Parts: sequence; structure tokens; C-alpha cells
Amino acid sequence: MTALAVPGVATAPIVPPRPRRRAVRVASWAVAAVVLVAFWGLDLEWDKLVDLPSDLVHYGTLMFSDPDWSMLPEALLQTWRSVSMAWLGALLGVVLSTLLGIPAAEGVGPLWLRLPLRWVFAVIRAVPEVVIAIIILTVTGLTPFTGALALAIGGIGTHAKWTYETVEAAPTGAGEAVRASGGSLLETVRWGLWPVVSPELASLALYRFEINVRTSAILGLIGVGGIGDMLTSYTQYREWATVGVLIIVVIVVTMTIDAVSGAVRRRIMEGAKVRGVDRST
Repeated sequence: MTALAVPGVATAPIVPPRPRRRAVRVASWAVAAVVLVAFWGLDLEWDKLVDLPSDLVHYGTLMFSDPDWSMLPEALLQTWRSVSMAWLGALLGVVLSTLLGIPAAEGVGPLWLRLPLRWVFAVIRAVPEVVIAIIILTVTGLTPFTGALALAIGGIGTHAKWTYETVEAAPTGAGEAVRASGGSLLETVRWGLWPVVSPELASLALYRFEINVRTSAILGLIGVGGIGDMLTSYTQYREWATVGVLIIVVIVVTMTIDAVSGAVRRRIMEGAKVRGVDRST
């Protein structure tokens, strides 16, 4: 029973019970224990960590104090190969992700189709692109095409997930109108769904390309070509002046691509800016 408020008589305030934080504390201690065990299992040499700042300054001086600019043309050529690898991988991956991701969305594909597709996407996301490239190169060899295929297959896991999540979050009014007028499933997707989700999917495709540009440099470390392959070779031979030029080229090209792609993605999502109209004439 609740106490009734009587005029002129002070009533004690009702204090809510204190929230139980036992589960939060247990989770915090569990996370801390995992971190400590991880550090313990790495067998770190703490004396080398103390020397790390001075080592970074030393090797940074070797790389950037007097870069070997004669290697710039070759560095640009290999960077172009890495970008081409990233673009081809993004193109193949986005097309396959779109074709497979839309049927995996709730309300589009049946349950017996959605669940296997999502399971396949999850398995692909669990495998890094480097591992995929190592598996593929047994068939295709150490070529840039191997890197492009690895980027395409690796991108399906993430991009297909973005695709069906975008479809599920899209407004359903246009699709319901097409379906109510007697449209089939393909007609509903084409005329009711695609016009709504295509701008965001195009933005995500450009973002996938940005990710592939950075990943392509990592794939070069296993010998599939591109700037990563060149960077590995000259690092092993301690050609620090050349390594400095390669790092500068990678940073400049990556930042330029990110800036251009980001501007295009904003234009796709926000549209063109409306300029003021002079009404005085």
C-alpha cells in the first residue's frame, strides 16, 4: 500500500533502491584479467620498450633526412598497381555483395535463404584478407590479380552485411506501394527498394574502396605486387632512404584518395548545395 499525502504533515521521500553493480564489476575484473594474461603471454622484452622512442627517432632520421627521390617514379608505378588492385577488388566485391546482400535482408529473402547467406558472410569476415590471398595464390600465383581477388572475397563479408542492414533500415513505403499494386519481388526490389537505398550503397562502395587501398599495401607484404611488395624488399635490405620515399608516397596517395572519396560520398548523401538566387534583377 502507498502512503497518502496529508496536508501539513511531512512525508518521508521515497528513495529508489540502489542499482546492483555486481555484474559490471565482475565484467570489469574479467576484462582486466584477460588484458593481463594477454600481456603475459606476449613475452614482451620491457627493456626494448624503453628504447623504443629513441629507436623511432633513429630510423625516422635514416628514412626522412635524405630520401632517395630517384626511386619516386618506380614508387608511383607500384602505388598505381596497388590502387588498381584495390579498385578491381572493390568493384568485384561490391557487385557480389549487393547481389547477395539484398536477398539476405529481412522482408526481401525467405528465412531459408537469409540464414545461410548471413552465415557465409560471418565466416568470410572471420578470415583476414591476407589469409585469403595465401589460399588463392596456390592457384593464381603471386600476381596483383591474386590481391584483387582476395580483396573482393574479403570485402563480401563486411559489405554484404552493410547492404542488408541498409535495406532493413530503409523506409518501406515505396516497396509496399509497388507490392500493393501487384508487383513481383523483383519489381518491388527494383522500383520500390533500389531508388531508396542506392545513394547509401554507393557511399558504402566508395568507403570500401578506401579500405581496399590501405589493405592492398598490406597484401603486398606477401608478394602479390604493388607498393607493399616494394616496401618489404627495401626494408629487408635496409635501404632506408628508399623506404622513406615509399612511405611518403603511400601517405600522400592514401590521404588524397580518402579526401576525394569523402567529398564524393558527402555529395552523394547530402546532394548539391543550393546557391543563393539574386532576386534584385
